[in-house]
This record gives sequence, structure tokens and C-alpha cells, in this order.
Amino acid sequence: MAILRDDPYGAFNFIVDYGAGDGGEAAAGFSEVTGLASEIEYADYRNGNDPENHVRRIPGLHKAGDVTLKRGVIGDLRLFEWLKQTRQGDVQPRDLTITLLDEKRSPVLTWSLRGALPKKWVGPMLVAKTGEVAIEELQLVVEQIDAK
Repeated sequence: MAILRDDPYGAFNFIVDYGAGDGGEAAAGFSEVTGLASEIEYADYRNGNDPENHVRRIPGLHKAGDVTLKRGVIGDLRLFEWLKQTRQGDVQPRDLTITLLDEKRSPVLTWSLRGALPKKWVGPMLVAKTGEVAIEELQLVVEQIDAK
């Protein structure tokens, strides 16, 4: 589904479907998604009879980075309940999708996060002297990230 163009897309139009199991739509928009990363580990290897005196780099395991979702607090407890279920032993991995939208809000690129589980929830910083929005965040461990 990736749509190629000369000008880069803005990072401010996106949709997160966090697989809540209630029709697929997230209860609220997220203001930030960070940590979309995939890494391949390499092993150094050299045959003892190799005529050249250097190591080869052989691809090994790959892993996805931890992904953090941030949103304004709206009183929806489903993200926290998912964390609570997991820490009580009711492990329910979810498949998430993050879709980047163009200026007309049409989908242009989608990242699929497979096997996501909550790792850490951080509540809002409450400060009486400011007028900032209360933000909560959920850090996820992810088995694999793919783009389409």
C-alpha cells in the first residue's frame, strides 16, 4: 500500500489501531508513536582454512524495538486493563497497525506490529501551575514490525 512521492509525508497524520477487540478502532487518537524500529544482529565467523584473514558477517536473529504510544487522558481504561491482565498472567498479545495518512487523510503507509504486549504504563505528570494536557503512555514489546 506504500505510495511513493517526491515530497516526504508529514508525521502528524496517523491512525493507531491497537487491537482492542471492540471493532478495531482505538478509543482515542494518539498524539505520539515512537520506537518503530527493526534490528538484525550479526555474528562474526571465519573458517579456519579461509585464505583471507578477516571475518564474515552472518545475519542472525532479528528483533523489533519497544514501541511507545502516548495520548491524552480521556478516562478510557482499556490500555491500563490490558497491562493489568498481563501482569496477572492473562497474556493476550495483540496485533497493532499504525497507518500514516497524507494531507487528504488517505492511507499511504502502514506498519504492522505483531505480537505486541504491554511492558510499561506511565501516568500523566500532574502539575497545578501549568495548563498542559494530561498525557499517558504505554510502552509495548513487539515480536515483529512489517511495513506495507
